[in-house]
Amino acid sequence: MQPIITVSQLTKTYASGFQALKGIDLQIRRGEIFALLGPNGAGKTTLISIICGIVNASGGTVTADGHDIVRDFRAARQKIGLVPQELTTDAFESVWATVNFSRGLFGKPRDPALVEKILRELSLWEKKDSRIMQLSGGMKRRVMIAKALSHEPSILFLDEPSAGVDVELRRTLWSFMSDLHRKGTTVVLTTHYLEEAQDLCERIAIIDKGQVKVIETTQQLLDRQAFRFLRLKLGNGGVLPEALRPLVSEEKNGVTELRLERERHPIAGVFAALRAAGLDIDDVHTREPDLEDIFIELTGRQPAAAAGAAP
Repeated sequence: MQPIITVSQLTKTYASGFQALKGIDLQIRRGEIFALLGPNGAGKTTLISIICGIVNASGGTVTADGHDIVRDFRAARQKIGLVPQELTTDAFESVWATVNFSRGLFGKPRDPALVEKILRELSLWEKKDSRIMQLSGGMKRRVMIAKALSHEPSILFLDEPSAGVDVELRRTLWSFMSDLHRKGTTVVLTTHYLEEAQDLCERIAIIDKGQVKVIETTQQLLDRQAFRFLRLKLGNGGVLPEALRPLVSEEKNGVTELRLERERHPIAGVFAALRAAGLDIDDVHTREPDLEDIFIELTGRQPAAAAGAAP
């Protein structure tokens, strides 16, 4: 299947000399949900901004649904809908007016039935006559999505779409994105909530310091790590033997988590070391690595949401 987005040797160096992208190669398949993950400052937003025609690249090429984003800018841009991180809307316009205006910007004829359908699907119909300034942050986020969909793009970019919204709205947004995907829209998202990417996305690219570290299916990423975790709660205030200390990945609330390489550190060996030290175990269980563990392994940093930073 031909990719719907092809990025070849893409570079971006700002006037300050900062090199945000360093030869990015990337292909996104038609109809997939694709996650673009990385720490703050990794280059995700710069990459999206170039693909969407907001920022000029320093080198390389990008095609969107068969159109070069430079030579055939208008056709390429019509294929793309973008929901940016920032809530940038005209505060004094009504929801209905701002969504219709966005459709007109792309040269599309008026289609009240389509706009109504989009607003209803995003639970915005009851707010269609409200001014943007009267809406909550979550409702404004929905308006941004409605604007991005108003010209019927084949590709939808979501740059931190669930940032600053509550859990219920996050679930609503992801349910809506899944519906779009089933209808054939290609969805590309960035998020610091890695459980969202793990649950929703077919493939994931992890970017760090302007370079792609890995592009794999979600399952391939989860399967590629040759380690697992063992969580222990020792009895009677027991202290972990020094021989096991290098394996500790976390200690919290009396529970010690060990990071065990499958071939080098068998669980039976850990139990033997505990028995030899005369230690009792009150509780024990294992867990497989999740996307956050793999993210940290590849970048050496925690995602912002996990680290407690603002999303």
